[in-house]
Amino acid sequence: MGGRPMIGITGELDAAHWGNWIREAVVSPVSYTRAVERAGGAPAVLAPVPPDSVDSLIAGVRGLVFTGGRDVDPALYGQQRLDDTDEPERRRDRFEIALMRAALDTGVPVLAIGRGLHVLTLARGGALTQHLPAHRPDPVKYLPHEVILSGESLPGRVLGTSVSVPAGHHQAPAPGRLGDGVTLAGWSAADNVAEAVEVAGHPFAVGVHWHPEESDDLRLFEALIAAAAAPRRPAPTAPRASGPAVVRKPDKAKSGARVR
Repeated sequence: MGGRPMIGITGELDAAHWGNWIREAVVSPVSYTRAVERAGGAPAVLAPVPPDSVDSLIAGVRGLVFTGGRDVDPALYGQQRLDDTDEPERRRDRFEIALMRAALDTGVPVLAIGRGLHVLTLARGGALTQHLPAHRPDPVKYLPHEVILSGESLPGRVLGTSVSVPAGHHQAPAPGRLGDGVTLAGWSAADNVAEAVEVAGHPFAVGVHWHPEESDDLRLFEALIAAAAAPRRPAPTAPRASGPAVVRKPDKAKSGARVR
């Protein structure tokens, strides 16, 4: 089948204004749509709908971009929400975790950005550190971030082993809690915080904390599109958590955070 591969881009529900109207709408920064289109894909923004639509969506797309946004609900990894963590949007959390699990099970290529990396972690039973203030000195700007990538990882093969990237995250996978089958692909040069991950055995399941859609470097999007254009190869079955995520008895988190 020719043509551009269809790439689903996760959206968020929020108030939007046009003309004299203000309505709840599905919103997504246009930078994601432009990056997918420039890299050779056909972008389609996906509303956070109930999870029973996930199988149909997976059948209709060739790849997925999980976008940045508000923090995932800490109750999904057994913590109480800290003051620095966003109010959760549980509809989006439920939808994206179900969508991520389906993509990983069926071999759909995935590029998970910012919050998307955290959805990947939780879909595989991992956990997050809620707040890393040094990683987001300005809450409304993406600032240059120095990242070291493993040369054996997919991101390292695409980008090289050292990159300066636009980032602004304040959460990260907790040390030793990346999730089942999730491997570390990159870390911050300053303090070794996880900055990139991938799923072992999957054709293309990459998560990054930085925002490649905000730069002129389209190589990760081009790699996603190339994977999406290839015949679908189901990923090997791997153990994963059931339910919305791994839900443990809440405890007091020792550190907190917000992801964009």
